[in-house]
Amino acid sequence: MKIGLAFGMVASAACLLVDAASLMAKDEAVAVSYERCGTGVRINCIVDGDTLWSNGVKIRVADIDAPEISKPRCAAEKVLGERATTRLIQLVNTAPFQMRAWPGRDEDKYGRKLWVLIRDGRSLGDILVSEGLARTWTGKREPWC
Repeated sequence: MKIGLAFGMVASAACLLVDAASLMAKDEAVAVSYERCGTGVRINCIVDGDTLWSNGVKIRVADIDAPEISKPRCAAEKVLGERATTRLIQLVNTAPFQMRAWPGRDEDKYGRKLWVLIRDGRSLGDILVSEGLARTWTGKREPWC
């Protein structure tokens, strides 16, 4: 019985990963409602201006760097990070969007999927950059203070 239960748990986890991967590969539109992440289980929620959970998969928005809200280096970074987080929630809830893999890397060192969020051919990250709420990702973090 224990072996069957363990196999079932592994199979369920594999299905979650396959579903997330097929979403990425098929370029299907995501049409779910996102809220700000709380302390409970994270399924579809926004962590900050460049990190979210979608279908239980943690995703780093690969084409941008947004200010930190959990460990900001100054008050200005915290304020801008809160604005970026709120705006990302608005953007993902406006209409369906697609997730595409970041060329050359599937995951970062923290195990987050590196995906770009796209609607109507435009990156949602680019919208945050154009509004001054994020920077285009250059491969390294830059200070916000």
